[in-house]
Amino acid sequence: MSKQTKRDDKSEFNENRRNLLKGLTTAAVAGAVISGTAHATTNTELVEAKPDNEKKTGYRETQHVKDYYDTL
Repeated sequence: MSKQTKRDDKSEFNENRRNLLKGLTTAAVAGAVISGTAHATTNTELVEAKPDNEKKTGYRETQHVKDYYDTL
């Protein structure tokens, strides 16, 4: 074999290896996504909203609000 043929074989081998690694990476990512979505859909639960029993006082005029009003 000549040097040119060896180089062509080696570059073809490297290209095939790269394609294999790309395919394996793509398959691994796709598998993780599918597994994650399947897990997320099976673990959904309905949660009822509970009303707060605390009284809300609404607007409060605190010291920092008074300081702001003084600047106007």
